[in-house]
Amino acid sequence: MASVILGILLVLVPLPLSAKAQTGGSLTLGRSLMVNDRNSSWLSPSGEFAFGFRRMARGAHLLAIWFEKIEDKTIVWSANGGDLAPEGSKVQLTADGLVLSDPRGRELWSSSLNGTGLAYAAMLNTGNFILASASHVNLWDSFSQPTDTILPTQQLDSGAALTARYSEMNYSAGRFLFRLQPDGNLVLYATPTPLDVSDAYWATNTISAGRIGFRLIFNQSGRVYLTARNGTVLHIVTSDEVPTSGFYQRAILEYDGVFRQYVHPKTANSSSAWAKGWSMVSYPVPPNICRTMNRDIGTGACGFNSYCTLGDDKIQRPRCHCPPGYTLLDSKNEMNGCREDFVSQSCDGSRPEKDQFALHDMLNADWTNSDYEVVTSKSEDQCREACLADCFCAVAIFSNEQCYKKSTPLINGKMDPSLDLKALIKVRIKNSTLTPAGNSQKKNKNSTLVIIGSVLLSSSVFLNLLLLLISYLIYKSFRSRDSKFSRPVQINQTTHMRTFNYQELQEATNGFKEELGRGSFGIVYKGVLGSEDTNFVAVKMLATRTGESEKEFEREVSAIGQTNHKNLVQLLGFCNEGQHRLLVYEFMSNGSLADFLFGSSRPSWYKRIEIACGVARGLAYLHDHCTRHIIHCDIKPQNILLDGYLAAKISDFGLAKLFDGKPNTNHHWEWFRNMPISGKVHVYSFGILLVELICCRKNFEPEAETEAQIVLVDWVYDCYRDGSELVLVEGDEEALGDMRRVRRFVMTALWCIQEDPALRPNMKKITQMLEGAVEVSVPPDPRSFISSI
Repeated sequence: MASVILGILLVLVPLPLSAKAQTGGSLTLGRSLMVNDRNSSWLSPSGEFAFGFRRMARGAHLLAIWFEKIEDKTIVWSANGGDLAPEGSKVQLTADGLVLSDPRGRELWSSSLNGTGLAYAAMLNTGNFILASASHVNLWDSFSQPTDTILPTQQLDSGAALTARYSEMNYSAGRFLFRLQPDGNLVLYATPTPLDVSDAYWATNTISAGRIGFRLIFNQSGRVYLTARNGTVLHIVTSDEVPTSGFYQRAILEYDGVFRQYVHPKTANSSSAWAKGWSMVSYPVPPNICRTMNRDIGTGACGFNSYCTLGDDKIQRPRCHCPPGYTLLDSKNEMNGCREDFVSQSCDGSRPEKDQFALHDMLNADWTNSDYEVVTSKSEDQCREACLADCFCAVAIFSNEQCYKKSTPLINGKMDPSLDLKALIKVRIKNSTLTPAGNSQKKNKNSTLVIIGSVLLSSSVFLNLLLLLISYLIYKSFRSRDSKFSRPVQINQTTHMRTFNYQELQEATNGFKEELGRGSFGIVYKGVLGSEDTNFVAVKMLATRTGESEKEFEREVSAIGQTNHKNLVQLLGFCNEGQHRLLVYEFMSNGSLADFLFGSSRPSWYKRIEIACGVARGLAYLHDHCTRHIIHCDIKPQNILLDGYLAAKISDFGLAKLFDGKPNTNHHWEWFRNMPISGKVHVYSFGILLVELICCRKNFEPEAETEAQIVLVDWVYDCYRDGSELVLVEGDEEALGDMRRVRRFVMTALWCIQEDPALRPNMKKITQMLEGAVEVSVPPDPRSFISSI
């Protein structure tokens, strides 16, 4: 009986405004707002809400609605979170509705009118911005197009949704969705995901006959509840009594995936029991997202390879952490996930690795649905041994004589006392993949010194003179013929790489029998080290003995010998014996990216994403994490190799430069314009590689369908400028279903290929742009720099 009375009372509370809207402070057609104008907002009659531009970063502005009279001016609605407006942008009220455009006239956002005859716009005291006809009928309003927030008097009808923003200060669409489905179920989802109730991490389950959800209401008394079509209250989302008089209210799906309701005093009153800022009321939905979210695919409450704990602050915001041996992908966004801070265990069997790893204990932790194998273990020690011996095992959980082995990326990570489990986290003991080996190459004795020694031991003056003359002639002949080719190459021995003699590598390759590939400086052969037939290696032999090839050998050993990163091909050792110069690499079973990308079938979009991010991380490491910055100078699909799991690794450092900050002038666009070389060189090359990955074609295709498509980077910019990025991935269903990321990748590539190096971001920033950790602003035309030179 009590619930029926409560339902009647809730329904009797005033509902949202009717179609007839307030006209106070109305705006006529032609009115506009410019970024950075003094009058850059339109106020409601009460002055409590404003519509206009908010500065998010330098040169980046958000068209939004916010609370005007409180200090932090909290945003409640936004239009262009995924495409921020640059300086000089304008929003104008036209006969077709609101239109937001940049200084070049490119449309960034527009409203879609539900009818014709637009007469005016108005910012209402409720926080609703409306476009209305002369008869005061709303043709469009912000309440009907919510972003992440709802306000008192606002409602969500069937099919409507709130979308969480990406992060606290990034208003582009994030990972979570609060949706009233057409079947009547009010659900919380992590996106992208099939809209299936089984995949929701919270739901009202209002789908049975007579209990089908129809409308979500936030009434003026501060309650949020779900009703049926006849007005019956089916579910109360936020149930606590909240103050209404003298307080602002809002309910929001926050970037952490939790729906919360807040109140804020309208005036600073020190005697009030409420805090001066926003205070959460009622319980969050769900109460503990760390425990609630348990997805089969994708990330959990936190990103990949991380785990979630409930915060101890007032709103109990979930916190994301990295397990031992892992670091955050983005230090500014802990929800973005973690990456291994070491080279993972090798599965190719070319070198023993079990003893190079240990297992760290974590109590009350688990990554559900990351299991790939469950084996029976009588003890925890047996489970430890099973994980250490398995190159795929990243984490093991021992429970009830079962060993649950988990592989990366780890999903649904959580730490909670209720779990009562112990997780065993595999980490490399020493973050090194190369074991120092003794120099197996005996020092060569110079035949000239032997002759000189013989002369000194001779008792015959004549013979001494004769031998001296012969020694001199041999020495001169040797120097003139081979001095600049057979000198001992200076290798930095601090790299602790193994040195091979020529005979070892000749036997390992069966007389250099099986060729894997060739380049300008050498031929690569397949080999096997040791008695194991699976210890494959790639042996690169310099093809010609020239001064340039000697420098190439020095550069490659010096450059890659100092590196240690999962996205770089590992240099296992070298041969520097007499005239022989050879390099021994880990074997990459899937060949080059060029073969993978430009073959007869189009590779998976998601695999191309992984490859792009992997190459970006490898380049960022070369430039930012080595003792001396390394500039590769030859990034192209042929020099990106793929291992057995199609993980991308950068190879062929023959043209690499150890950069000490002093400019050089060589290679790429900078070389053609006689401009200084810097780390921005491989940024340009990466941009070319990225558009090739997006479109699965080479940058230059003389046989393209149209002349405009011959040069890929020019065509990509034209498509971006015209808003027709769909054409770039035509026929690629995976990419077409992920157009927000496609657009972000295109914009990132266009920043990379700016002809002015000063405009190109660094590789660390590019990695963040690809991963969605930072906003990608509108890139200028890459060709605009040419005309200014």
